[in-house]
Amino acid sequence: MIYVFDTSSFNELSPLIPDVFPTFWAKFAEALEDGEITSTREVLREMANGPQHHVVDWCNQNKGLFATPDARETAFVARILAVPHFGGLIGEKQRLRGTPVADPFLIARASVLKATVVSEESAKPNKPNIPAVCGHFGVPCIKLSDFFRAKGWSF
Repeated sequence: MIYVFDTSSFNELSPLIPDVFPTFWAKFAEALEDGEITSTREVLREMANGPQHHVVDWCNQNKGLFATPDARETAFVARILAVPHFGGLIGEKQRLRGTPVADPFLIARASVLKATVVSEESAKPNKPNIPAVCGHFGVPCIKLSDFFRAKGWSF
């Protein structure tokens, strides 16, 4: 199984300090090496604009994890944004400021790879967010804790 990580899930890893949780980071690195974890370039860009912590450093050291969207992914992003309600994935402030928006690229990558999105967002009625868009397109979406369970990890 392949998992496509969202910015929110990477940020959720920040309390897992490497010298305190070395087993976690070893397992996470192994899953990365096995090709089970991926993300998109836009997530790395969002992280660069957010709070700085050791996970951002780890991501910068593992830039190969953050793929540039290919033609199939870009076409899927267009499908997402063609749904009028899902245009709200890109907020007004993000459009005006030109800040990165990873959500449609994240979902597109997961769809193309037949993967599962890992995001801390929760579904909300009538709100265009990752779980709503994933549900619409039949892309599995789980939280980080569910990823740990799926991998059989406990610490």
